[in-house]
Amino acid sequence: TIASIIFIMPKFLPLIAAIASITRGSNAFTAHSNNGLKRSSDVRLGVKLEGRDIDGILAPTNNFVLVKVANVEDQTSGGILLTGSAKIKKTEGTVIAVGPGKTHQESGILFPMPVVAGEGVVYGKYDGTEIDYDGAKHTLIRDDDILVKYSGDKLTLESADVVSDNVLVKVENSEEETASGLVIASTAKKGSKPSTGEVVKVGPGRMASNGEIMTVDISVGDMVKFRDFAGNEVKIEGEEYAVVRMTDILAKF
Repeated sequence: TIASIIFIMPKFLPLIAAIASITRGSNAFTAHSNNGLKRSSDVRLGVKLEGRDIDGILAPTNNFVLVKVANVEDQTSGGILLTGSAKIKKTEGTVIAVGPGKTHQESGILFPMPVVAGEGVVYGKYDGTEIDYDGAKHTLIRDDDILVKYSGDKLTLESADVVSDNVLVKVENSEEETASGLVIASTAKKGSKPSTGEVVKVGPGRMASNGEIMTVDISVGDMVKFRDFAGNEVKIEGEEYAVVRMTDILAKF
């Protein structure tokens, strides 16, 4: 009834007044935005690059990849705390942004990037250019520097994958016995490095100048012999693997 509405309305007057105030403020903001004021959706918070304020985001060019470096390990699996130079520096991280790709100099074909933002990557120990971006350590690497990519928070054999014509090999650590009966692993011998193992992952292949993928003549399960010191070591779930380019594989059996 009209009497009931008149009785209830005073309870809602403060709420109605607040809504009207917000509406007026929004309309005024919209009107003034045409006079040079920026809307909240148009405002970008500044970030720092090497201590310098920059507008917007850092966008890699060509075939470069911006990676946020994983935190340094300051404790061993056995619980021993590490300090100073003993801390284990990570050569892996999360992809933040990627460039458009590399263009072939003769054909002009654009080679697509093998990773996307959000994926994890492992790269070479001496690869990349480290930068301080947005308050954290990042690195800019080339797509060719990527040894392994993976999805999820942790690198596992199941989530790991290789790019281009790379092959992931589970290396064989052969052992030799000395005359006195002492067993020596091949990795312990001076100047020695495992160069034989079983293929566990195979990349899609390298792209030719005409844009076609040249597949590799290697399959998962093959045993391969590759050039000494050609493979890049990667540790996955406590096991040693090597990332080897197809051109460095000498034979399969």
